[in-house]
Amino acid sequence: MIPEADILVVGGGLGGVAAALAACRAGRSVVLTEETDWIGGQLTSQAVPPDEHPWVERFGTTASYRRLREEIRRYYRHWYPLRAEALALTDLNPGAGRVSKLCHEPRVALAVLEGMLAPHRAAGRLTVLTEHRPVAAEADGDFLRAVTLEDLRDGTLRTLSARYVLDATETGELLHLAGVEHANGAESQAEFDELHAPDEAQPDNQQGITVCFALSHHEGQDHTIDRPDDFDFWRAYRPAFWPGPLLGFEAPDPRTLEPVPRTFVPNPELDPLAVSADQSADAGDKELWGFRRILARKLHTPGAFDSDITLVNWPLNDYWLKPYIGEQQAEALREARQLSLSLLYWLQTEAPRADGGTGFPGLRIRPDVTGTADGLAKSAYVRESRRIKAVTTVTEHDVAIDIVGPYGGTRYRDSVGVGGYRIDLHPSTGGDNYVDIGSVPFEIPLGALVPRRVRNLLPAGKNIGTTHITNGCYRLHPVEWNIGEVAGALAAHCVAEDIEPQQVQAEEKRFEDFARLLDRDGVQRHWPDVRGY
Repeated sequence: MIPEADILVVGGGLGGVAAALAACRAGRSVVLTEETDWIGGQLTSQAVPPDEHPWVERFGTTASYRRLREEIRRYYRHWYPLRAEALALTDLNPGAGRVSKLCHEPRVALAVLEGMLAPHRAAGRLTVLTEHRPVAAEADGDFLRAVTLEDLRDGTLRTLSARYVLDATETGELLHLAGVEHANGAESQAEFDELHAPDEAQPDNQQGITVCFALSHHEGQDHTIDRPDDFDFWRAYRPAFWPGPLLGFEAPDPRTLEPVPRTFVPNPELDPLAVSADQSADAGDKELWGFRRILARKLHTPGAFDSDITLVNWPLNDYWLKPYIGEQQAEALREARQLSLSLLYWLQTEAPRADGGTGFPGLRIRPDVTGTADGLAKSAYVRESRRIKAVTTVTEHDVAIDIVGPYGGTRYRDSVGVGGYRIDLHPSTGGDNYVDIGSVPFEIPLGALVPRRVRNLLPAGKNIGTTHITNGCYRLHPVEWNIGEVAGALAAHCVAEDIEPQQVQAEEKRFEDFARLLDRDGVQRHWPDVRGY
């Protein structure tokens, strides 16, 4: 029997978990649903180490996100055989990856997130339904009355209602099911006058997805997988805007689009303590093994691990042939999975080695890391969601460094958080190459979370009021967490005060009351004096 709840959070990714925690912290009852058997989204089921701004160790996140990061480090310090120098680091980077100051394994994040939710589950405030996906929604005018979920284990349908429903799905699925006004793909230049927008709206022009996987390397062993069904296609595929075959070590530099060779050397001898992860100084993506490494063997006592573990989320396995959001989702996912398996097979059999040979048969895919039978991540890494038509839409004019200058950017009366990242769009289903341009540290306006029409549904992830362009910097891990936390807190506040989100956003006194709650809970709403990159 599923208890009735004040708040229903559909989607158990980072935004959904943060929303559930915030609502429970405020004393509300919550049902949290998730399509896979792992909560955590980007950090876990999608197997993506966090993409974060360079100030993350000092400021620029919510207090609860900082707690998540520190608990991940605590897990490694408590359970892993770290060498003394690594154990002493306050800013331990378990994988010594270059993409983030905190590269780590998906299961560690899962354990920490489960621990954060555990007291609320024990208290009966929180019910978590994994392996449930939304299949229908019932709206009555401007109110969402109910959501029907399918239990993926046995096909059972469950219809749940709540005073507030939060859409924390990876694709903004409830916006579609409930008929809530939203954008998809690229807006036209005429709509917001964005420099990098196309002349005409392109709903099917979406950022590519990636099916990630984890690898270790064991010299002298052969872990070659069976030849994937689509290998011949992907081996021959040469994108028109690419310097050569997609399955190759030369790819465009995302920031300049100039062809740049990547290197691939498994288990390098470099001391991982010497690795610096700073996206503002170096994207870190030219050396593939170390880019998203999630376990560095040399951080541990000798002999504890015979290989590093690296996470494969590279230019070589970004998939953009078909849009993931829409009628072709199943086929897009199948092809993306085949691309990732084909990349692995190519690495094992044909990839050029530094010693002049070809192939790395000692590469072993790690199903134990991803929690799946085949070793691929449970879910595709989805960079772009449907986006709600909100009271406030964040556009390129608000954040692009070439427009506002390195210390510029829009300051919002109703700021409810902060974030920082370049406008980072991967190759898209519309045939676009990277759009990777400088941005400034930005604020998150509450108006971007408040729908123009519906009264009791809130976005709680990548589905807020951004554009195709600005989604490129608002989509990353700490921002998704911040959005979800604020959505959960807002829903709880509205239940407690018997008011609606539109009132909180529009009325100065009501917003000030809500902002005090966010300040109390450690939600940073404005930046100090820092420069964009």
